[in-house]
Amino acid sequence: MDAIVPEIRISQPHTEPEAASIPPQGSAPAPPQEHSAIRRFLLARGNSAIADRVFQVLMVLCALSIFGIVVLIAWQLIERSQLSWHAFGFQFFWKTYIDPTTGLPSYWDPVNNYFSALPFVYGTLVSSLLSLVLAVPLAIGVAIFLTEMCPGLLRAPLAFLTELLAAIPSIIYGLWAVFVLVPLLRVYVNPFLIKSLGWTGFFSDDNPTGLGFFASAIILAIMILPIISSLTREVMTAVPHSQREAVLALGATRWEMIRMGVLRNARVGIVGGIILGLGRALGETMAVTMVIGNTPEIHRSLLANGSSMASVIANEFTEAVTDMHLSALIEIGLALFIVTIIVNAIARLLVWAVTRGAPATQR
Repeated sequence: MDAIVPEIRISQPHTEPEAASIPPQGSAPAPPQEHSAIRRFLLARGNSAIADRVFQVLMVLCALSIFGIVVLIAWQLIERSQLSWHAFGFQFFWKTYIDPTTGLPSYWDPVNNYFSALPFVYGTLVSSLLSLVLAVPLAIGVAIFLTEMCPGLLRAPLAFLTELLAAIPSIIYGLWAVFVLVPLLRVYVNPFLIKSLGWTGFFSDDNPTGLGFFASAIILAIMILPIISSLTREVMTAVPHSQREAVLALGATRWEMIRMGVLRNARVGIVGGIILGLGRALGETMAVTMVIGNTPEIHRSLLANGSSMASVIANEFTEAVTDMHLSALIEIGLALFIVTIIVNAIARLLVWAVTRGAPATQR
């Protein structure tokens, strides 16, 4: 006989279905929702298609005005330098005249109608390149310290003081150079350089005033230092922290990490910052005019007097009495304008090549 298996039942509590929440008949409707001030403005303004179109047109005109200003400046310089272009051509920038009386080279003589920009091109290149030699090591050192080694409490004040140098007017730099820098060079620095390096020919004892290429290069180095330093800090900050951590994880020291993990990845942007500083130095006028000596001559010695493209325009533009003299000065300005645009464009392109992938918060 089969065994009887007892039936097991589990009792479950009986739940009544909840009554649907039905609002009682005859209740008052909910009060209208209060809109915010921005929502009320958007509801009351109506159709804004016309306003958006006007805003778009205004912004496009603002952008195009920059190109219009550059084109207008270039057109005026080209038009007003036509007389010099037709008379001298490209030889204007390297031609050398020989004075029939003295037999010495003569580059710039408005009385005898001798016009050659060679001494001004030479003075501009010498003073600008020498300023880079003085400013680049200091600027990169300041950027490395502020980015990698500076304590947090000092980073902001030091960065502010460095960038403050860029806000000082050039005339103030010129006055400081005339009353402070030039006497120091004349009494202490130049005699030491003549005694130590006079045999090279670059520091000859032929200018006792303290003015010259070297003085202008020092003041230019001070003026371009904040530009190179700030751009170097920007491209160094754009280098990912993973690069630093990877180099340190391999056992590198701090200097090795900075050299291999940071500077190597930021070198293109650093070169762009240096070129941008060069563009600033090429176009500087007042400070250079006050200390370079303003002599249209070419000398090997860095302590000799000279002149730059910007300084000759500042000195002689209001004194030009002939059309040829005025046209020659404007041609120098046109050459300086073109060179400055090209140099700044190359610098911006190099900086963008490094910082384009960096987030805005790191810049």
